[in-house]
Amino acid sequence: MTTVSSDADAAPNVLDAVLKKTQDASWTTFSPDELALVLASFSPSHPVAVHSKAYIVLSAYCQRRRTEASSPEAGTQLICKTFETAVTARIADTEETEVLAGLTFLAALFDVDHLSASTIFLRDGVLESIMDTLDLFTSSRDVDLAVAHLLGRAAGHKACRALLGADHQKWLEWKSRQTDDPELRAAAAVAMVKLARGSSVDATEAGGSAEQPMDDAELAALMKGLVVDGHQTSSLADAVEGLAYVSTTSSVKEMLSKDPAFLSKLFALVPRRKGAPAPSLEDVAGSPLYGTVVVIANLCAYRPRLSPEEAQIAKLRRMAKTPKISSQSQPEGQEDPLDDDEHVKQRGRRIVQAGAMEALTSAVRATDSRAVRLVVGKALLSLIEDKENRGKVLQAGGAKALVTIIQSIIPPPKSTDVNKVPQLDAVDFEPIQALAKLAITASPVQVFGPNEGAIFDAIRPFALMLTHPNANLLQRFEAIMALTNLSSQSPEAASRVARAAGLMNKIEMLMLEDHTLIRRASTELVCNLVAGCEEIFDKWGGATNPSSKSKLQVLVALCDVDDIPTRLASSGALATLTASPDACHSLAELQNERHRVLPILGQLIDPTVVVRPPGDEEDEEDVPDDLPTDPGLVHRGIVCVRNLFYGVGNKAAQMEIASESNRVGLVRALVLAVKGCAQNTNSPILRPAAEALKWLLEHGVEIPV
Repeated sequence: MTTVSSDADAAPNVLDAVLKKTQDASWTTFSPDELALVLASFSPSHPVAVHSKAYIVLSAYCQRRRTEASSPEAGTQLICKTFETAVTARIADTEETEVLAGLTFLAALFDVDHLSASTIFLRDGVLESIMDTLDLFTSSRDVDLAVAHLLGRAAGHKACRALLGADHQKWLEWKSRQTDDPELRAAAAVAMVKLARGSSVDATEAGGSAEQPMDDAELAALMKGLVVDGHQTSSLADAVEGLAYVSTTSSVKEMLSKDPAFLSKLFALVPRRKGAPAPSLEDVAGSPLYGTVVVIANLCAYRPRLSPEEAQIAKLRRMAKTPKISSQSQPEGQEDPLDDDEHVKQRGRRIVQAGAMEALTSAVRATDSRAVRLVVGKALLSLIEDKENRGKVLQAGGAKALVTIIQSIIPPPKSTDVNKVPQLDAVDFEPIQALAKLAITASPVQVFGPNEGAIFDAIRPFALMLTHPNANLLQRFEAIMALTNLSSQSPEAASRVARAAGLMNKIEMLMLEDHTLIRRASTELVCNLVAGCEEIFDKWGGATNPSSKSKLQVLVALCDVDDIPTRLASSGALATLTASPDACHSLAELQNERHRVLPILGQLIDPTVVVRPPGDEEDEEDVPDDLPTDPGLVHRGIVCVRNLFYGVGNKAAQMEIASESNRVGLVRALVLAVKGCAQNTNSPILRPAAEALKWLLEHGVEIPV
């Protein structure tokens, strides 16, 4: 067997040279000496710096082989061809240094390319050789630790778990209960957790049940103690990884969230110094950073929001997969009360009080890892769900952290593909949704700061969440609400919102949505854009164009729905648009064609005296006879009517409108509105109502006293 010097000083330089070779198109594979060095570089005799470089080399090699391969299976074969013989030979060796090289390399390969690592692990005799090393080196703490780490990596994959039987479980349990070596105890406990959790899932899928040698509470208590008392980085990382698994159990969540000393120690594992070096590939396996943010996300995670149909399907699946209900299990079809919204809310408040926000924002600064940042986004979304936390999230820099995460997910578009929709998964929308929630309930300046450019930058992700096919209905709703708030900041902000790719087409469709909240939010956004963006003002009737008449018709129709906020928004948009004679001309045409404009505007002012607009039977069934009114509706209705009267220039059309106004009861509604202002001469409706009545009088309508 070819060996190389394990000199820690020489190894980094040699690994750097090997890394450069892997980037050369003419390079094919490692030389025997290079391969021996890479295999030995994960041994405990080498410092962390060497491990880190070796991870980079191994990752670069595996990536290259997979890129060159014609299929995933072919890529796995190429990688196994390079490493399998050397790894299995070292594990079966009688020299401890060679055995450690084989064990630690295979564990590292699981981190970098689990498909090839699993293939090697599943070869005949490999697991037996791994366990034989424990008998061969009975007093070697390093071998015990390497085997525990390797079994932990293997336990994370179903095919490998199938090989791990009672003897392996018994050995792991024995090592997890010993107290002489905290690092070994943590590594064995993590392997136990992975094996127990994975076996439980495997058994459920097969319609059976798996025995749990240690329950989650016992494992959690063990690893919580390691975090509180631990001093070695390796044992801390293992303990946090184990907690990331068991903290999905509601009773464990309650226990961990009620322990301030533990939370303080856990959050302290995240580097606080701004500009701290980003974790390397070694940290994916060896740093507690990822595990820490996963634990935080688990503690504050709400149940998935399911529709009634989805909830029923989930219940049926649980019933089908549960063979028997034990005395300690939840009753069939029931949810765990410790995971209800109130318990989750209280857990979130406790961890925020303990410093979770500082840990989450620091994690974003400490690494550019996509995995870490997406978990931070998930945790922030859960914490922001509770409105009481939102001010604390803003104070701790949560909005800035979310912006950083979003920018890493959605890079700025190139000039050639501005309108191209980026590929986004459901998880990518979580940080955008969290930022949208903040933008809905706080002013844009509070969320994004005084720099208007930051507000402009937020428009694109919100618009993508609105228009992207992978976003759900709640995310679209919150995107609309956030964009509505941003569009009110300035005319420039409104114009940028209106110009976002695909946004206006989507909004026009959603204005006709049956869902009341979606329809309302869409109409409110249009109202803001009509008022703030000249381009939208013109398109929606402020200037003559082919589509403006149909858009005005939609706004008029929305003034007649049974939802006051929707009516306020649509009538507000009409009040703005009727300042334009072009819009008034289009409305006069609509009135002449369908005879609905004046009755609907009159219903805004006083539904008790204005007749209902004519409509088909379906419309009459959907809308009650007397729609509720509101001072805002009265004001908007009067302004619309006044503007319409003065905006129509054609004399014949004017006389027709005056006659129709009298017929539908609009004149009476205006008179009552003026009389209602007798005690309030400063009412904003008094002047436009008086001007409307004056116009009617001038056009031959008798005004009742």
